[in-house]
Amino acid sequence: MHSQLSDKKIVCKDFIEALEKCHSNNWARLLGFCNLQKDELNLCLREERLKRTTANRELSQERKHKAEEARKKFYSDE
Repeated sequence: MHSQLSDKKIVCKDFIEALEKCHSNNWARLLGFCNLQKDELNLCLREERLKRTTANRELSQERKHKAEEARKKFYSDE
């Protein structure tokens, strides 16, 4: 199951449209002819998720470092 695809800046839009077009033909969907489009969409979405989680991890580490520095400064002034 994919995450919500109604994001304003969809990077994988072409892959989504290709999969939806393939899924419009029920026989193609049922016989597995859409598997390539689905795999490509999965790879694109995974790549975007990994970019997002990497950026979030870096931001979290920066915040943690700033908080630690603030704690050290606060307790060293006493």
